This record gives sequence, structure tokens and C-alpha cells, in this order.
Amino acid sequence: MKTPIIGPTFEEMLHPWKIDPELRKRAIEMKDKDPLHPINLYNITWRDKDDEIYYFEMPKELTGVKANIIVLYAKDFPSGSHKVGATYSVLAEKTVTHEVDPSTHKLIWPSTGNYGIGGAWVSSRMNYNSLVLLPELMSKERFDIIRSYGSDVIATPGCESNVKEIYDKSKELKTKDPEHVRILNQFEEFGNYRFHYHVTGNTMAELVKEKKIGNERVAAVVLGVGSAGTIACGDRLKQLFPETKIVAMEPIQCPTISLNGYGGHDIQGIGDKHVTWIHNVMNMDATVLVDDMDSKKMLQVMTDPVGIEYLKQSLKEKDIKNISTKLGISGVANIIAAIKMAKFYNMKEDENIFVVATDSIERYHSVMKQLDDEFGKLTTSEAKSRTERICLFAEPSHVFEGTKYNRERWHNLKYFTWIEQQNKTIEEINAQKDQKYWEEQQNKVFEMDEKIKEYREKNAERLHKVMYEVEK
Repeated sequence: MKTPIIGPTFEEMLHPWKIDPELRKRAIEMKDKDPLHPINLYNITWRDKDDEIYYFEMPKELTGVKANIIVLYAKDFPSGSHKVGATYSVLAEKTVTHEVDPSTHKLIWPSTGNYGIGGAWVSSRMNYNSLVLLPELMSKERFDIIRSYGSDVIATPGCESNVKEIYDKSKELKTKDPEHVRILNQFEEFGNYRFHYHVTGNTMAELVKEKKIGNERVAAVVLGVGSAGTIACGDRLKQLFPETKIVAMEPIQCPTISLNGYGGHDIQGIGDKHVTWIHNVMNMDATVLVDDMDSKKMLQVMTDPVGIEYLKQSLKEKDIKNISTKLGISGVANIIAAIKMAKFYNMKEDENIFVVATDSIERYHSVMKQLDDEFGKLTTSEAKSRTERICLFAEPSHVFEGTKYNRERWHNLKYFTWIEQQNKTIEEINAQKDQKYWEEQQNKVFEMDEKIKEYREKNAERLHKVMYEVEK
């Protein structure tokens, strides 16, 4: 009989020094020694072994704006992406509320990339069997990583924005075996929302205070939306800093929220052609569009040896190291969007804008090779042209502000996916218009933390044995 393994609470992921010191010490040791050991669940946090936050500031020589653009980067999370925090939170909640059981259920993780990778990693660490659904045009690296973590994977038709095909496959699998299949859908599971509201949002707020960055407040958070889990950090930031602007970035090739639009694109991890159930669009201040090709081309400048040599003319060595190792396509897209919003809002020198780098270049070497094949090898003159056009002289265009009627339009788009296709109720979609609905979801963090603690206490002997077993 398989029994589930549980790890940290939301509060422990936010403040890892609250983890039992002996347990945390071993988790830190095992991070490099045996990254697939279950104790690495306790390394799901935005802070390193010294409690320093994973972040860097974009050099203004590259952004061309006065405001500070702060990048929270996720490459040092287990699985190489912060999505592991969302998947752990979803599965931990389902485990302690007895909605899933590893002896009975197989987990289905519908994904366009990093959520599926996180689900594969978390499932095996928590003693569950899993299957990831992923569009066939995602990078080869994504499929390889999922299989290496011990999960099955099915490629569904299409690219990043083909989420309906993932939903259809999920339904098919559930219909075939309703007793044993459990779907953990990032687009509707509030464990995803709660991780970013409590852990990511509070981490950002603590960072500007701890490091005394700018005016020690947050003027804006600018994030691409896929599941819209990460942008939940904005709900927390706006509670702490009422002036915070919450801005959703979308691919210009698929402007779903901005223009009720559709289309294929290649900013992997965002732009999923629908408004997700867990997206608090009534609290958003704007959307902004970014070209997927600009995002890929600028990532190439930041990671290709020729591009790096060009950037060395104006950037410090530490800045080069950060941008060349800690950014993926969506991270670059977020930075481009933040530059546009800094100009649009005329933000000043002491104002802070947050973005997140969900993953790193390690997942996009194949995409960079495709650019070489399509456009030829990067040259110094091309690197200069791209840097100036995409970053330094970026136009604050394709911005759609959150007026009363725009917010209602954004919200109403949920109807077509969630009421017509996914069997949600009219009563609940109407309730989402009121911020009290979201506050109730936020407050469940504390309820879930108590349930996790109770589960750990009840299973203390077994969990201790698992966490301290000798690695094989």
C-alpha cells in the first residue's frame, strides 16, 4: 500500500528558517547531492541556504528606464522552476483533505510546460504515479525532463495556446477511468493561487524592505499569464502597497484578455487562449502585449557568445552572468513588458517593478538553435539592433488599462471556458466579481497550513524515516 509523503507549509515555504533546523540542514545538503530525494520538498522556497532571496536587478544600461526592474528568478528551485511550488501546493492540499490517495489514484497534470515538469517532480517525491499532458510543439527539453522525473507524458496537438486540446484529453482519460484518474488542473486549482499570493507576493514585499531597494515599495508587478497563478502575487502586493499596478503580459500573437484574441505563439508558459478560473481579473490594472519573436531574439542576445560580447561593452560582469544564466523566453518577455509599462506610467528612479523568470535558458537551447537555422548566426550588428529596438527604444504600445468596463469584459470571457465547457456555476463566476471571494481563498492558506501540520504530526515516525533514509 502506497502512502503519501508531505512536506512544508505555505509559511515554511515563505520563511524556510521556520522549518525544523535539523530537517532543513539535511534538505540543503541533499539539494545537490540527491536532487530527487523527497527531502527536497523542503527546498521549495524563493530563498537560498542563507535565507537570501533569488533575485537580481536589471541593469539600466539595458532597460533604458529610470525605474528599478527587479527579477525574481526560479532556476534554483527544485525542478528548475517555481511552478514546482504551485504543483506541490495543489497536491499537498489534495492530500491532506483526502481528495487523492497514491494507492488509488493516478494524477493527471494538464500543462504547457513547467507546471507539468513540476507535477512530475512533485508526484514522485510524494509517492504518486502521474501523467503529464503537454502540447507537441513545446521544447524538446520539456519532454525529456518530465520523463527523467519518472512521469508518463502525452503530447497533445498544437502549441502553447492549444489548451482546449489538453482539456479534451483530460476529459477523455477521466471518462475512461473515473474511479482512478484525478485531474490537477493548474488553471482552476486554488492551491496554485495561494502559493503565489502568500509565498511569492510576500517574498517580493520582504525583498524591497530587506535590501532597501528604491522607495522600499512596489509600484508594479508585470507578469505573463498562463495559469495566472504567479500573478496572484499582485493581490498580496496591492494589499500591502495600494498603489501597486497589476499588469498581465500577453503575446501579441494571442491577445486573449486584451482583445478577445486567439492564435499560436511561442512564449512557452503563457498565453493559453482563455481566462483562467483562478485569475482575479477584477483586480488588474492593465494588460500589455509583447511579440514572441522579440522575446526569443532578445534571449538569444543575452545567451549567445556573440551577444554576450556585445553586451560586455556596457554591462558589468555580474549583470552578464545573471541575464545569461537565469532567464528563459517568458522571463525576457516579462522584462520587455516591464520596460514598456515603466514608460507608459512614467515611473521614477525610486520606483520598483517586479517580474519573474519562471525558468532559464537550459530549457530553450533547442529553440535558440531554431533561430540560428531560420535567421543565421547572430552577429554583433544584429545584437546591437535587437537591443536598441526591443529594449532601449521600446515603445509603450499595446497597453490596455483596467477601466470598469474592461475589467468586466476580462471577467466575462471566463464564461465560455468555465461555464460552457468545464461545468462551473453561474453563482460562483458571479461571486468572483467581489474581492471578498478572493479574500476567502487567501485566508485558506492558514487552514491548509494547520492541516499539513496535523498530517505531519499524525505520520511523524513514517515521514522522519523517509526524510532521513540513506540515499540509494
